[in-house]
Amino acid sequence: MNTRIESVDLLRGLTIVAMILVNTPGTWAHVYPPLLHAEWHGYTPTDLIFPFFLFIVGVSIAFAYQNKTPNFNTYKKIGIRSLKLIGLGLFLSAFILDFPFIKDFSRLRFQGVLQRIGVVFFFAAMLSIHFNWKVLLGAIILILFGYWIWMGFVPLPNGALPTFDRAPNNWANYIDVAFMKGHIWKKDYDPEGLLSTLPAIATSLIGVLIGKIILHQNYLKTVKLFLLGLSLIGLGYVWNVWFPFNKAIWSSSFVLVTAGWGTLILSILYYINDEKKIAIGTHFKYVGSNAIVIYFTSSFITKVFYLTKVGDTTIHGWIYKTFFTSVISIDKLASFCYALSVVSFYVFIGYILYKKRIFIKV
Repeated sequence: MNTRIESVDLLRGLTIVAMILVNTPGTWAHVYPPLLHAEWHGYTPTDLIFPFFLFIVGVSIAFAYQNKTPNFNTYKKIGIRSLKLIGLGLFLSAFILDFPFIKDFSRLRFQGVLQRIGVVFFFAAMLSIHFNWKVLLGAIILILFGYWIWMGFVPLPNGALPTFDRAPNNWANYIDVAFMKGHIWKKDYDPEGLLSTLPAIATSLIGVLIGKIILHQNYLKTVKLFLLGLSLIGLGYVWNVWFPFNKAIWSSSFVLVTAGWGTLILSILYYINDEKKIAIGTHFKYVGSNAIVIYFTSSFITKVFYLTKVGDTTIHGWIYKTFFTSVISIDKLASFCYALSVVSFYVFIGYILYKKRIFIKV
């Protein structure tokens, strides 16, 4: 624990806390706009959350695999961890589909948050242990430009010109409907779809490069990170003119702007926590030290609360009505306070695990 980078645990924990906050409102009918995803193009603070986690996955890969030898044992560990993440995600998808028993796989959603984390981790880790920063940078550029050309200029099999809109002739949507029909989030697209996983890998690879800077740069490290973050944001806004920000298809401009914000925030946290040794946001660090376990547990319990009947409502509905709407008359505030209470519970769980030095590695 003495060798951990405090700011990385802190940002990871902050990201998980934000995930739980936006995923567990008292009611989806009353949510403050910043806590919702953009309808299609553009981005809100909520749209930054998942890219931040994949970015941190990359930073962590740079730390964890800096001295790893590319051999069967290393490949095995990477593969097992990736399969664990994918398995946990599939379990959550199957659980909500056929609560409390898993019986119908014909409608199982194959994609999901944990599944994407598992796939992205596998490829980012494999590339990281085999290639230097120059090759990784080249891979990022190739992925982002290749994805843009594919999405924007390659005609579909039916001859239609591609579009970035939510339409059948959007390549990302087309592939998911064609190959994953019946197993995707919506009838016409999936936000963790097949094709959009490619630029998500680029998000993590940018995190790998940032991790390498933290590890190997000594002179003006935080200044370099801060300026690099600003540069990525600027490049993202320029590219947005031709390839709009879009989380659902994980556009190349979205990769740059979200990685830029992640780098910017990490540089500030690193300066405060790791260079100046000023402890801030300690409670987020507790969550960050057991991030996947806490995220999975929160998702599982939330599903149970939504699916378990209590009279004419559910456990979720009963708690929300009894302790929140009955005492808070403003609908959005009541819904937000419910989410805050859920977050507080998992921060407390993170604190207990941290103090007992229990660190569950998935």
